[in-house]
Amino acid sequence: QVQLVESGGGLVQPGGSLRLSCAASGMSFSVYDMGWYRQAPGKQRELVASMPTGGRPNYGDSVKGRFTISRDTAKKMVYLQLNSLKPEATAVYYCNAHWPGRRDDYWGQGTQVTVSS
Repeated sequence: QVQLVESGGGLVQPGGSLRLSCAASGMSFSVYDMGWYRQAPGKQRELVASMPTGGRPNYGDSVKGRFTISRDTAKKMVYLQLNSLKPEATAVYYCNAHWPGRRDDYWGQGTQVTVSS
């Protein structure tokens, strides 16, 4: 079955950086749009960044210019580079895979990112 496993979260000081990874398995990776979402306590889950298969990345307004999404089709991996982190970036970050035009939609278990001094 499809599995998405995130890693790379942790505690970082404001202004610091992290790199999140998402390992996909049990799926035809190249047909899926891949994305990162986050959910802070008491808030709704929101899009951080997405990368359609064969398309350009898309970013949430609050992270443009600081976060970068990338995907490695051969390794079935998706990455999110988080730079210039702010305390409001504190959240659980989830990896998502969605097959365009179909109901196939999968989530990882999430990885905690905490930005605090």
